[in-house]
Parts: sequence; structure tokens; C-alpha cells
Amino acid sequence: MKHILLWTSIGALVAASAAVAQDRGRMPASDRIPSSLMTFFVTSEPLGNGGNLGGLAGADAHCQALAAAAGAGGRTWRAYLSTQARPGQPAVNARDRIGTGPWYNSKERLPDYLNRRLNRPIVQSEIHGDTLDEARRGSNLTKEFALTEKGELVNGIGDPLPTRHDILTGSQPDGRAFTDAADHTCNNWTSNGAGSAQVGHSDRVGNGNQSWNSSHATTGCGQKDLVSWGGVGLFYCFAVD
Repeated sequence: MKHILLWTSIGALVAASAAVAQDRGRMPASDRIPSSLMTFFVTSEPLGNGGNLGGLAGADAHCQALAAAAGAGGRTWRAYLSTQARPGQPAVNARDRIGTGPWYNSKERLPDYLNRRLNRPIVQSEIHGDTLDEARRGSNLTKEFALTEKGELVNGIGDPLPTRHDILTGSQPDGRAFTDAADHTCNNWTSNGAGSAQVGHSDRVGNGNQSWNSSHATTGCGQKDLVSWGGVGLFYCFAVD
């Protein structure tokens, strides 16, 4: 009986080792994802012109530049921003701009089989949810995941000032553009004065809805307007390849 148990244990150990080796063959050997494999981040710095981001093209370029500075410029980056329908211009949904994932932040840990720990990446079905309540919560995107391209946390409620957790999105909780007549996108990210921007909270705290992408609207599009609400004009960036 002892010999049977011994050989059973050895067999289990060999199988586990083989599984680890197989995964190591597919993943980097270190316990951190290199920046070149980062596929999601919050911009560490704003463009600084309020809600005028230079449209979607300007926002995408900002994502690309920050990613390149962090060593992840080999990917195509898109800003998680919606735009509203205008004469001759259809609406653009943020969720349609970013692919399906999976997305890793700049400090995503690899599997640790000995401690049975695995911090999983996120996929689109998890950040938007299958129901409205799940979408409002942003079921699998948390403050600890929403890091900048430098691997830094974004200051939120309870952190040292200034608070920077307001993240520009112009989106409804399901990641789609608003369809009413009100301005939710600072005139499709070209205004630093009149208008309003829908923002999410990167720490999912405040406003009673725990939403990472659609917490509340600002009362203006100037840089000072964004700061007065607890933001500076940051936005989410996703790699689409």
C-alpha cells in the first residue's frame, strides 16, 4: 500500500511539473508580464486641454505615445471613448474600438501553481457584464487592475490628493454611445469649454453605482471643470492586437 501511495504521489508531482513547464513555455519566465506584453492601461498624464483631445485620433495617438514610452509601442492602441452621432457622422461605441482581449495591465502576475494563485486578465464580457447591473459594476475591472502604463495606481477616494479617478469615456455602462440630444463627449472630444463629458471611476467608488466607465457627467469641458469633479482628463487605453 505504501508503495502504491508513493508512486501515486510521484505521478501527481510529475504531472504538475509538466503542466507548469507547458505553461512556462507559453509565458515569460519572470513573475511579471513585461511591458511589451501590456495590453491595457490608464493614461498616466492628461493631454491637458480639458475635453479637447483632438478627437478620437488625438486620443489614440496619446495612448500610442505613452505605450511606446513604456516599451509597448509595438501594438496598436485605442482610447476607450465613444462619440455621438452628428450630421454625416455615425456614433462610435467605445466597446467596438478595443477588440475582445484578453487584456493585461502592466503588473499582471503569472500563474503560481504552488500557492494556487492566478490573477486573470480581463475580457470584454467581464468589463461590460451580461446585465445592466453587472455593467454598472464593471464586474472584473478594479482599482488594482486599472494601473497606468507605468504600473502606478490612480488616486481615488481616500487616497492623497489630488483625486484623479474620473476617467473620460463618453459612454453608457454597456460601453455604447449615448443616443439623446445632450452632449456627453465634449463635442466628440474637441471642446475645452462648453459641453459635458461622461466619466467613469477607476476605483469604482462614489456616485452610488460603482461604475468604471459611466459614473456621472461633468458640468463643463475645460481643464478646470474636469479637475473640480475629481479628474484631470485621463482615459483608458486598450491594445487591439
